[in-house]
Amino acid sequence: MAWQSLRMAALAPDGGRPRLRLVPDPPVAPARPLLGAVEVLPGQVRAALVDHSGKLLRRTAAGFDPAEREAAGVDAAVRQAARECFDGRELTGVGVAATGLVDPERGTFIEVNDVPALRGYPVAEVLRRALGVPVYVEHRARLQVLGDRWFGAGRGLRSFASVSTGEVLGVGVFFGGELLAPHGGRSGAHMTVLAGGEPCTCGARGCWKTVATTRWLRRRAQAAGLGTGMTLEALVRHGEGGRPVVEEYADNLALGLVNIQQLFAPGLFVLHGEAVEGGEGFRARVEERLRRDSGWSTAAPPRVVLGEAGRPDDVALLGGAGLVLTHR
Repeated sequence: MAWQSLRMAALAPDGGRPRLRLVPDPPVAPARPLLGAVEVLPGQVRAALVDHSGKLLRRTAAGFDPAEREAAGVDAAVRQAARECFDGRELTGVGVAATGLVDPERGTFIEVNDVPALRGYPVAEVLRRALGVPVYVEHRARLQVLGDRWFGAGRGLRSFASVSTGEVLGVGVFFGGELLAPHGGRSGAHMTVLAGGEPCTCGARGCWKTVATTRWLRRRAQAAGLGTGMTLEALVRHGEGGRPVVEEYADNLALGLVNIQQLFAPGLFVLHGEAVEGGEGFRARVEERLRRDSGWSTAAPPRVVLGEAGRPDDVALLGGAGLVLTHR
């Protein structure tokens, strides 16, 4: 026991000044190891140090050339982001949010469209050797559901879905208390929603991705004479002029969610990314179309809520931290 502090004792019996005496300091609980999160995107690696409440204590990022065929650039970016973020900190483990098709059991990328260097890249092994801690890997869209499960709108729920919108589209489903992550499964962006529709980067036609991403939104806005490089937020501010494009975008996003609701009935959909910029009107439109087209059910009508504004991309990093907690 450490006797280190002078404390004021009770008043002396004669009413005089209190006496000083040494009293023991309260025991100090050892600091809990922190959680590491890494996100690998086309051209960028992000890392974050996360505490057990979900607070991001430190962030780093490093870039690489996504067109490069060799893995040296990716390797350097992964190591740099991890070193600058985690050096000198005790970690429980690291969760990796990966874009594209991944093999969680091996901790490797299988394939990422337009990023040849990530084909077969052993990201878990690279980080384990660099950091000396357990490393877990999962697809970004599926992983972000754990961010909501541990730190967001999904806390305490047995079933819900987390939706990534914008340049990247995908859905993670938490069902019956477990993350749905079947071997070989993907994020839903390439489900067919329009037979014979536009060609997709995957080689198929009519994928959800072709009508419910930022690329589609900008093309549609330009075709409507609203300018180039438009964002959802800018279109909402455009008022009546932008309304038809905004509503069509909401309807297209709801197409994929209807399929998810009919298959798994998660009940709650948490929208992240670009959809948050659309505000309450956009959220309400997605929810209305989702409820209308989900069909009759004995379950309660599905709900749509928006993720936190400001830093919508943090959900994938929080999902990485949640993946570590899930494996404890």
